[in-house]
Amino acid sequence: MYQPPDRIRREFDAIAPFSGDEWNHNNHYHGYLLSHVPTRIESALDIGCGTGEFARLLAARAERVTGIDLSPEMIRIARERSSGQPNITYQVADVLEWELPTSSYDCIASVATLHHMALDAVLPKLTRALKPGGVLLVLDLYQSEGIGDLLRSALAILLHQYYARQHPRPAAKPEAERQAWDAHGSGDVYPRVSAVRRLAATLLPGAQVRKHVLWRYSLVWTKPVR
Repeated sequence: MYQPPDRIRREFDAIAPFSGDEWNHNNHYHGYLLSHVPTRIESALDIGCGTGEFARLLAARAERVTGIDLSPEMIRIARERSSGQPNITYQVADVLEWELPTSSYDCIASVATLHHMALDAVLPKLTRALKPGGVLLVLDLYQSEGIGDLLRSALAILLHQYYARQHPRPAAKPEAERQAWDAHGSGDVYPRVSAVRRLAATLLPGAQVRKHVLWRYSLVWTKPVR
């Protein structure tokens, strides 16, 4: 059951003050996502941009970047942190309600956001908004299935401990931050990667769907040029 947008908005407004750019399971894979983006493009869209960390990376390659997020507090912080990059525009918006212009973006990216909505509802909208030859990049969490994922999770715990030592936080996590993430996590629902692959085979022929060790999967798809 997907959580209503108002609840997600409130939860991420509470999480926003604690959102830094320190190492985490999402930005660990930013380089992998960027490896699929040409060095120079005209326009990019970051859905669920949060405080704008990935949008700022895209802005080094794109003439124009738009970041959207449900949380006004996330957008406020994103604007502050991106003040030196005038080619980024941020907007409070729900991608399911926002009117995306057809064939307008060379790259559409979403990091840890699409699990909040039905993929069969949002993916067709994103494909229409991509230019022919444009690339869709998704990084998100997934629900474990089978012994292989249990073994992968055991390895992930060891790797998390290793990377956490390499990138220590400047201070212990505040209790308010733990409570904010716990409140959000209690309502999160993640897809099985097998289901993502079946859907991608229908909606995004040729998409690359890959499991990564740190509890994430990626979907990379290039829109055909007809």
